[in-house]
Amino acid sequence: MKNEVRIIGGSWRGRKLRFPAAPGLRPTPDRVRETVFNWLHQDLTGLTCLDLYAGSGALGFEAASRGAKSVVQVDSNADVCAALERNCALLDGHTIQVRRRDVAQFLGEAALAYDVVFLDPPFHQGLVLPCCLALEANGWLAADARIYIEAEAGLALEGLPRNWDGLRTKLAGAVGYHLYRRNTPEPDSILLKS
Repeated sequence: MKNEVRIIGGSWRGRKLRFPAAPGLRPTPDRVRETVFNWLHQDLTGLTCLDLYAGSGALGFEAASRGAKSVVQVDSNADVCAALERNCALLDGHTIQVRRRDVAQFLGEAALAYDVVFLDPPFHQGLVLPCCLALEANGWLAADARIYIEAEAGLALEGLPRNWDGLRTKLAGAVGYHLYRRNTPEPDSILLKS
């Protein structure tokens, strides 16, 4: 089935999850997810994860399957959120919360610091940089957080917070995917990378 994603690791390995057709929704492919979770060292036991523009939920469910203490999936599409809730129930995913919210509004609210953030917005809409800046400015990131960004290939990731170190970058067809690590900023270093 076309609108299906398979969990590739952890306790739910091999489980298939269905998701609705929605504009701009493109699940992270298996091989990209495998690479990302290799970059994250597979085991996410005890970590807190935030999945922004959750879509199919592939990244968040994968994180929960690999031991994440909690996963919050955020998406604004009602059908997508209903499918995420159904998949949570199917998996007995008690560590996963689904929030139906506009991501920009969500990031403007009171924050909890997360260890891992997955950011996979619709392509070609200029959403990556504003989200990254809000994550840093509004307290959404733990001191040594990892930030995974999935975006259209060729997108210049300029203007990211200065205290984010690029760890890995790779291309898969029309998709660029990147892993950053946040370093705790010095009080006067909220300047941006050029």
